[in-house]
Amino acid sequence: MFELHPQLQADTVILGRFELSMVLLHKDSNYPWLLLVPQRNSVTEIHHLGEGERVQLMRESCRLSEMMTDLFNPVKMNVAALGNVVPQLHVHHVARFETDAAWPKPIWGIADLKFYSQAELTALVDRLRNALASDDFEVIESAAGISGVATNAGELIF
Repeated sequence: MFELHPQLQADTVILGRFELSMVLLHKDSNYPWLLLVPQRNSVTEIHHLGEGERVQLMRESCRLSEMMTDLFNPVKMNVAALGNVVPQLHVHHVARFETDAAWPKPIWGIADLKFYSQAELTALVDRLRNALASDDFEVIESAAGISGVATNAGELIF
Protein backbone atom coordinates (compact mmCIF):
# COMPACT_ATOMS: atom_id res chain seq x y z
CA MET A 1 0.00 0.00 0.00
CA PHE A 2 1.27 3.48 -0.90
CA GLU A 3 2.28 5.76 1.98
CA LEU A 4 2.61 9.52 1.68
CA HIS A 5 5.65 10.97 3.51
CA PRO A 6 4.64 12.56 6.87
CA GLN A 7 6.04 15.97 5.90
CA LEU A 8 3.94 15.99 2.73
CA GLN A 9 0.91 15.00 4.81
CA ALA A 10 1.55 17.89 7.21
CA ASP A 11 2.22 20.58 4.59
CA THR A 12 -0.47 19.80 2.03
CA VAL A 13 -4.10 19.00 1.34
CA ILE A 14 -4.82 16.02 -0.89
CA LEU A 15 -6.92 17.03 -3.89
CA GLY A 16 -7.08 13.69 -5.66
CA ARG A 17 -5.13 11.49 -8.03
CA PHE A 18 -4.32 10.81 -11.62
CA GLU A 19 -3.44 7.34 -12.86
CA LEU A 20 0.08 7.49 -11.38
CA SER A 21 0.26 10.46 -9.04
CA MET A 22 -1.51 12.03 -6.10
CA VAL A 23 -2.21 15.75 -6.51
CA LEU A 24 -1.56 17.88 -3.44
CA LEU A 25 -2.06 21.57 -2.63
CA HIS A 26 0.62 23.15 -0.47
CA LYS A 27 -0.83 25.15 2.42
CA ASP A 28 1.53 28.12 1.85
CA SER A 29 -0.67 30.80 0.29
CA ASN A 30 2.26 32.93 -0.90
CA TYR A 31 2.10 31.04 -4.20
CA PRO A 32 -0.32 28.79 -6.05
CA TRP A 33 1.65 25.60 -5.31
CA LEU A 34 0.69 22.05 -6.19
CA LEU A 35 2.64 18.81 -6.07
CA LEU A 36 2.49 15.52 -7.91
CA VAL A 37 3.56 12.46 -5.92
CA PRO A 38 3.85 9.21 -7.87
CA GLN A 39 2.12 6.51 -5.83
CA ARG A 40 5.19 4.29 -5.62
CA ASN A 41 6.87 3.50 -2.30
CA SER A 42 10.65 3.84 -2.00
CA VAL A 43 10.97 5.91 -5.19
CA THR A 44 13.17 8.98 -4.74
CA GLU A 45 14.11 9.94 -8.31
CA ILE A 46 12.28 10.20 -11.63
CA HIS A 47 14.77 7.81 -13.23
CA HIS A 48 13.71 5.16 -10.68
CA LEU A 49 10.35 4.97 -12.44
CA GLY A 50 9.89 2.64 -15.38
CA GLU A 51 9.83 4.22 -18.83
CA GLY A 52 6.03 4.07 -19.08
CA GLU A 53 5.65 5.66 -15.65
CA ARG A 54 8.08 8.44 -16.61
CA VAL A 55 5.93 9.21 -19.65
CA GLN A 56 2.79 9.12 -17.48
CA LEU A 57 4.39 11.48 -14.93
CA MET A 58 5.21 13.92 -17.73
CA ARG A 59 1.60 13.74 -19.01
CA GLU A 60 0.28 14.43 -15.53
CA SER A 61 2.78 17.25 -14.97
CA CYS A 62 1.80 18.92 -18.23
CA ARG A 63 -1.91 18.52 -17.43
CA LEU A 64 -1.39 20.08 -14.00
CA SER A 65 0.73 22.93 -15.40
CA GLU A 66 -1.84 23.66 -18.11
CA MET A 67 -4.66 23.74 -15.55
CA MET A 68 -2.69 26.05 -13.27
CA THR A 69 -1.83 28.34 -16.19
CA ASP A 70 -5.50 28.54 -17.18
CA LEU A 71 -6.64 29.14 -13.60
CA PHE A 72 -3.96 31.54 -12.33
CA ASN A 73 -2.44 33.10 -15.49
CA PRO A 74 1.12 33.18 -14.10
CA VAL A 75 4.12 34.83 -15.73
CA LYS A 76 6.02 31.52 -15.31
CA MET A 77 5.36 27.98 -14.15
CA ASN A 78 8.18 26.55 -12.03
CA VAL A 79 8.25 22.75 -12.13
CA ALA A 80 10.90 20.89 -10.16
CA ALA A 81 11.68 17.66 -8.32
CA LEU A 82 14.17 18.51 -5.58
CA GLY A 83 13.82 16.09 -2.68
CA ASN A 84 16.53 17.53 -0.42
CA VAL A 85 14.35 17.39 2.71
CA VAL A 86 11.61 14.94 1.71
CA PRO A 87 13.19 12.01 -0.13
CA GLN A 88 9.91 10.63 -1.51
CA LEU A 89 9.65 11.60 -5.19
CA HIS A 90 7.42 14.64 -5.56
CA VAL A 91 7.25 17.26 -8.30
CA HIS A 92 6.53 20.88 -7.34
CA HIS A 93 4.33 23.02 -9.63
CA VAL A 94 4.45 26.67 -8.60
CA ALA A 95 2.68 29.48 -10.46
CA ARG A 96 4.97 32.51 -10.35
CA PHE A 97 4.19 36.19 -10.69
CA GLU A 98 6.38 39.29 -10.84
CA THR A 99 4.49 40.48 -7.75
CA ASP A 100 4.97 37.33 -5.64
CA ALA A 101 6.96 37.28 -2.41
CA ALA A 102 10.12 35.77 -3.92
CA TRP A 103 10.17 36.92 -7.55
CA PRO A 104 12.44 36.31 -9.42
CA LYS A 105 14.29 34.09 -6.92
CA PRO A 106 13.37 30.51 -5.96
CA ILE A 107 10.54 30.36 -3.41
CA TRP A 108 12.42 28.53 -0.66
CA GLY A 109 13.71 30.54 2.29
CA ILE A 110 12.60 33.92 0.98
CA ALA A 111 9.20 34.67 2.51
CA ASP A 112 7.66 33.49 5.76
CA LEU A 113 4.98 30.89 5.26
CA LYS A 114 1.53 32.41 4.97
CA PHE A 115 -1.28 29.92 5.46
CA TYR A 116 -4.73 29.97 3.95
CA SER A 117 -7.66 30.67 6.22
CA GLN A 118 -10.08 27.75 6.47
CA ALA A 119 -12.54 29.56 4.16
CA GLU A 120 -9.82 30.37 1.59
CA LEU A 121 -8.52 26.80 1.67
CA THR A 122 -11.96 25.27 1.22
CA ALA A 123 -12.76 27.59 -1.69
CA LEU A 124 -9.42 26.94 -3.41
CA VAL A 125 -9.66 23.17 -2.98
CA ASP A 126 -13.13 23.24 -4.58
CA ARG A 127 -11.89 25.45 -7.41
CA LEU A 128 -8.89 23.21 -8.12
CA ARG A 129 -10.89 19.99 -7.97
CA ASN A 130 -13.44 21.46 -10.38
CA ALA A 131 -10.67 22.55 -12.75
CA LEU A 132 -9.12 19.06 -12.63
CA ALA A 133 -12.45 17.24 -13.02
CA SER A 134 -12.23 14.67 -15.80
CA ASP A 135 -12.19 10.95 -16.43
CA ASP A 136 -8.46 10.81 -15.57
CA PHE A 137 -8.75 12.53 -12.16
CA GLU A 138 -10.27 11.06 -9.00
CA VAL A 139 -11.10 13.32 -6.06
CA ILE A 140 -9.84 12.02 -2.72
CA GLU A 141 -11.81 13.25 0.26
CA SER A 142 -9.84 13.16 3.50
CA ALA A 143 -11.50 11.37 6.40
CA ALA A 144 -10.87 14.55 8.42
CA GLY A 145 -12.05 16.84 5.64
CA ILE A 146 -10.06 19.91 4.67
CA SER A 147 -8.31 20.71 7.89
CA GLY A 148 -4.97 21.13 9.47
CA VAL A 149 -4.42 24.75 8.48
CA ALA A 150 -1.26 25.62 10.34
CA THR A 151 -1.12 28.66 12.56
CA ASN A 152 2.63 28.74 13.06
CA ALA A 153 5.35 28.87 10.45
CA GLY A 154 6.69 25.42 9.68
CA GLU A 155 9.43 24.09 7.48
CA LEU A 156 9.02 24.08 3.74
CA ILE A 157 9.43 20.83 1.87
CA PHE A 158 12.05 20.36 -0.82
